[in-house]
Amino acid sequence: MPSKFASGKYAIAECDRCGQRYKLKELKKQILKTHLYNVKVCPSCWDPDQPQLQLGMYPVNDPQAVREPRPDTSYVVSGLDIDGDPSGGSRIFQWGFNPVGGARDNGLTPNDLIVQVQLGTVTVTTT
Repeated sequence: MPSKFASGKYAIAECDRCGQRYKLKELKKQILKTHLYNVKVCPSCWDPDQPQLQLGMYPVNDPQAVREPRPDTSYVVSGLDIDGDPSGGSRIFQWGFNPVGGARDNGLTPNDLIVQVQLGTVTVTTT
């Protein structure tokens, strides 16, 4: 059965974007947002379909909240240390800034991040 179209082996065409002449077989169809348009462009003008342009085309379910949350009771369950401060549990952590240590809240925040430094003397002798 014969083909409907000629092979186009020697056909010349222009790029629809830049206007340069190329062989028809070198031109590619341009796709934008998953739609094929009747635009043929040269290899230097051809752009692949960008995934960023497809934002909003597909539903995205990305929940952030938890349904019926429960309070963290491990803070109380873990007990107190000998100073009467809570020890253990999931919310016991130390944080610091400026440059090290607790907050400036008149001693309300416990501070175990204390820097201890020992200085000595060094004698350098050159000959």
